[in-house]
Amino acid sequence: MIYADFNGSAPLCNDVLEYLQTRISTGPYANPNSIHSLGKKMMFGLEKCRRSIAKNLGCESSQIIFNSGASEGISQIFHSLLGDGPKNNKKIVVTSAIEHAAVYKCLQHYGDNGFEIKTIDTLENGVIDLEQLLTFLEENYQNIAVVTVMASNNETGVLQPYHEIGEASQKFNIPFFSDTTQLIGKTQFNFQDSHMDFSVLSSHKVGALIGSGLIIAKDPTLLKPLVFGGGQEKCMRGGTQNYMGIETMAIALDSFTKAIPGLEEVNNLRVRFEKNLKEIFPNLVIIGEHSPRLATTTMVAYPGIHGQAVQIELESNDIFITTSSACSDNSPETSRILKSMGITDDIGRGVVRISLCLNANQELYDKIELALTNAYNKLKKIHNY
Repeated sequence: MIYADFNGSAPLCNDVLEYLQTRISTGPYANPNSIHSLGKKMMFGLEKCRRSIAKNLGCESSQIIFNSGASEGISQIFHSLLGDGPKNNKKIVVTSAIEHAAVYKCLQHYGDNGFEIKTIDTLENGVIDLEQLLTFLEENYQNIAVVTVMASNNETGVLQPYHEIGEASQKFNIPFFSDTTQLIGKTQFNFQDSHMDFSVLSSHKVGALIGSGLIIAKDPTLLKPLVFGGGQEKCMRGGTQNYMGIETMAIALDSFTKAIPGLEEVNNLRVRFEKNLKEIFPNLVIIGEHSPRLATTTMVAYPGIHGQAVQIELESNDIFITTSSACSDNSPETSRILKSMGITDDIGRGVVRISLCLNANQELYDKIELALTNAYNKLKKIHNY
């Protein structure tokens, strides 16, 4: 079996698997907020994980708030910054058209509650129109409540100029939140150098147990609790911490950091894979081909061939890919993300996404290339739409 949907959810990484084999059988298990010795031991371990994660993500341990994942973190950040409605004429939220549904639907809610949502155009290469954004900030900074632009897109893998956006937001004293769910664990990231005010992470995207995550906040005092409880996480997030999830998240991020030296080679493998496909199928479209992208993500389409048909063909060969993101994989329509790039239905309905990990190798890509080649040659004979 070849699993090529790491952007949807990463399998447990090897270091996490090895850890759990001992951890589950030997314990300990306790509430880390209890004052007895076992509770204190659990809290000591949790704080050790917080320090380890902070080191790997380039932030202070005091800036990390553990939660259930990025969707919760996103909701809490907007709840904290936007609250019950606009204040002091700060009624504009600046965003992009390529945001994940967790951001997009939050902003729909706040757009219905008094905020003006300004969506910056996306260029055909999948990158936000930075010039348009910077001009808008310059002209409207007094009325902007927050800027939110994701760091890398979950469907296309296209990287966004978050450093430049963060610098401009700082210049005008505007909070900048960047959804880093698809960036962390796939390429290098340092929060202190990012110019972000807020960042988020989901454990299942980095090879840890599902159901945990975190917010990194430059100033945690700006956060307001979304989940109330017994005062956990310095009263920023109630509820007993998912200490097993947190432990595996720390291990997975440490494993990723050790794999960073191989990042360039993985990128080279992806580039060769795409080059080979283009040589075989000159009409093939590589989404974001000329843009900076994650080393592990390829999105391709053959005009006139339905992506779900390609997905089925590969699955019959025990190769698991997706047609877009897990949140929209059931829809046969061109995704909102691709439409914002000006991609028409004859391309958009045909996309498939191959997303691997930093342990990807030539043999994996060779097998996927052969399966895709066979699928396209077969399906070319049947015009799907």
